[in-house]
Amino acid sequence: MVKKRQILVIGHNTNGCTPEHEKVAYDVGVEVAKSNSVLITGGLGGVMTAASHGAKDAGGLTIGIIPQDDPKLANEYCDVVIPTGMGLTRDFLNALSADGVIIVGGGSGTLSEVCASYMHKKPMVAIRNLNGPVAQYIDEYLDHRKNVKIIGVDNAQEAVKKILELITA
Repeated sequence: MVKKRQILVIGHNTNGCTPEHEKVAYDVGVEVAKSNSVLITGGLGGVMTAASHGAKDAGGLTIGIIPQDDPKLANEYCDVVIPTGMGLTRDFLNALSADGVIIVGGGSGTLSEVCASYMHKKPMVAIRNLNGPVAQYIDEYLDHRKNVKIIGVDNAQEAVKKILELITA
C-alpha cells in the first residue's frame, strides 16, 4: 500500500481569522481532498476549521493534532483527533507529520509552525496578500541556512498544485 501525502494547513485560529482567510482555507481544504491527500491541521478554530470543513465537504480525510488533552476540543470536521496535551509544543508534531505545508495568513502560532517546518526542511507555500508575520518571508528563506524557500502563490488551487510539485520533486 502506498502512503498518502499529508498536507498541513496552518493559519489564524479564531482570533484574527477574517472571512477572507476562512474562504481561502476552505478552498485549500477542498483542493487537498481532491488531490487525494490527507489534510492535517492544528484541529482548532479559524483557518483550521475552515480547511477541515472544505476537505470534509470534498470527501477527504482530516486529522487534527490539538494542543490539549481532551479530544472533544477539536473542531467538528476532524475525522482523526490526536490530543497531545503538549500545548504549543505540538507545533513540532504538526510539522513533522506533514509532507508539505500551506500557509493561510496567521500570527505568532503560525510562525512557530513555519519555523518548525523550516528546521525540518518541509516544503512550504504561502498564499500572498493575507498579511501576518510570514508575509515578509514569501519567496524568501527564513535565515542564512536557506533550508527551504517559502514559495508564494495567489490562490488555493495554485497552493495545492505547487505543494504537490515540491513534495514529489
